[in-house]
Order: sequence, then structure tokens, then C-alpha cells
Amino acid sequence: METKKTNLCASVDVNTTAEFLTLVDQLGPYICLVKTHIDIIDDFSFEATIEPLLALAAKHNFMIFEDRKFADIGNTVKHQYSGGVYKIAQWSDITNAHGITGAGIVQGLKQAAQETTSEPRGLLMLAELSSKGSLAYGEYTEKTIEIAKSDKEFCIGFIAQRDMGGSADGFDWLVMTPGVGLDDKGDALGQQYRPVDEVVSTGTDVIIVGRGLFGKGRDPKVEGERYRQAGWNAYLKKTGQL
Repeated sequence: METKKTNLCASVDVNTTAEFLTLVDQLGPYICLVKTHIDIIDDFSFEATIEPLLALAAKHNFMIFEDRKFADIGNTVKHQYSGGVYKIAQWSDITNAHGITGAGIVQGLKQAAQETTSEPRGLLMLAELSSKGSLAYGEYTEKTIEIAKSDKEFCIGFIAQRDMGGSADGFDWLVMTPGVGLDDKGDALGQQYRPVDEVVSTGTDVIIVGRGLFGKGRDPKVEGERYRQAGWNAYLKKTGQL
């Protein structure tokens, strides 16, 4: 983030490997992180999709976040994370999980990571969501924060809409926020967008942007730089450097 002066995460949700890799390559210079939903790629293969993605991550110096949203018992998520077709733990620096099944989900995912790779892996807990009518608030959010506290090493932060606290107890969490837009207010399926300045000022470290970067009629390179600059300036403003 500091090297590239960016707190922008690109959410690249498209259906073919070719379009996915093209967009990642175009957006690479402007991002610190790419967020994937790898299971929506129709022609996925490890060799054709993941190996080129890892090469692009090295080329452009960004990390990879598979937005898997694990939500099962520890033993099940352990296998989902390390095995199957996608083998997420092998290539994704960060993944995420719901707190609905309790703290066992953290330990299951951590064990899978340790047994799969020597590379560091991090987990984000889903404390709040950006969709209209989300049930992730109040007591659910508070309990999810407690689950994150169960593993200070593996749980690196939250998907949330604001700062999740923790500094008084020695936790230095990252907060990543979806539903960020410079132009759009929402869509027909319940997504809601908030302005960059607003989300950063309320505690967000990384802004997650998808269709705003490459939707119809948008140039990914132009929008990538636009969002990179907006996000970084908001960070500088919040920290008194601008």
C-alpha cells in the first residue's frame, strides 16, 4: 500500500479466465489487492487461471483475496479451503469467513493454511455487509469481533463498514469495505454504495471497488487511477498528511 500509494482493492467478478486476467493486468498498477470469486469463472483451471494470476501479482506487486465467505463447521471449511477444485489456500493470501458457526471456523481454516503452505495466510471476519437488509449487525457483529480475538495471528481484520475497535486490547485490525462508489448509489439487487471519503473517514483501510472500475462504458485504467487517487487522498486526509 505504501509503496504503490494505494488502498484500492479491485473486485474482479467476471465469468471467463481471459476477461479476468485482462482486467487484472489493466488494474494491477493501481491496486494493493485483487478480490476474486474464483468459483464464478466458467472455464477455470489451476494452470490457466491461477498460475497467470500469481504471475500478475508478482508483476504488479499486489496481494490476492479470495472472497469465499466460508460458513460451515471447522472440519468442513478446512477441506473447502485446502482442497477441491480451487485449492484456495495454495494461492490466496487472504480469505474470509462468517462468524455464524463460531470460533471453530477460524481454527479449521488456520489448520488448512498451515498444512498447505509455508506462505503467510490471513483471515478476515465478516462483521458487516454492504447489502440492503443484511442481518450482520448488532449482537452478530459483536460476537464476530469476539471470534476474531480468538486468534491474533491468523485473523487480520474485518469486512465491515467502519472501525471495529480493538486497539485498546492490542489488536491492530485491517478493515476492508465493499460497496464503495464515486458515481453509483446502488443496484437492483440490493447493493448500496457509499462515497470514498465517507468510508475512509469512519475507519476503513482498504476500499473494495468492482463495477465502478470496469462496468459498461468504463475504462479500467482511467477508473483505476481515479479510485486509487481518491482512496489514497482520503487516507492522507484522515491521517493529517493532506
